[in-house]
Amino acid sequence: MPEFAYELMDTDRQKANIKVIGIGGGGGNAVSHMASQGIQGVDFLCANTDTQALASTSVENKLQIGINETKGLGSGSIPEKGRASAQEDRERIASAIKGTDEEKTNMLFIAAGLGGGTGTGASPVVAEIAQELEILTVAVVTTPFSWEGLTRVECADKGIEDLRKCVDALILIPNDKLQSLGKATTMIDAFGAANDVLLNSVQGIAELITIPGLINLDFA
Repeated sequence: MPEFAYELMDTDRQKANIKVIGIGGGGGNAVSHMASQGIQGVDFLCANTDTQALASTSVENKLQIGINETKGLGSGSIPEKGRASAQEDRERIASAIKGTDEEKTNMLFIAAGLGGGTGTGASPVVAEIAQELEILTVAVVTTPFSWEGLTRVECADKGIEDLRKCVDALILIPNDKLQSLGKATTMIDAFGAANDVLLNSVQGIAELITIPGLINLDFA
């Protein structure tokens, strides 16, 4: 058996622990799509106030928030309700995203669609919690189509402002850009394309870290 003048690293202990949390309806749909594509080395979680929407997601790990605030319903496109729901369950959110003592979460992706209630209101709270836990946090979010109305656009703008304060990086995906796909593009196609962009953003960053390559990236 060869002898080494130095101690070899335990690669299992060096493994990155990466989580992706989808918040609200749009975030849940995006994360369900990601999970179905088999991104390597990533754990998925969905959080929502809406019991029915949460049940319909294919992701195994689910977290219902704000049961007292919304009674198991959606946030009604009211960000204040989404924020209050997340505040109600701060401890449960922290427990879900921090990992274990043996495998603490190194990096958290927050996926959400901005402009509605839960995604817009709860995402900044989740980011605040991750910041307190010293988890590297990247938010990947979509903004509304302009035809969805000024209220949703302004709501999304406020959500972006709140997220910027507590994430390490923010990736914005304007849904309006999807109109360049062509006039024949249906709404289903457009939202599917948005999910693909979210997928590629998360996958590109996560697999740089989790898949061995010529250049090793870590959290040192």
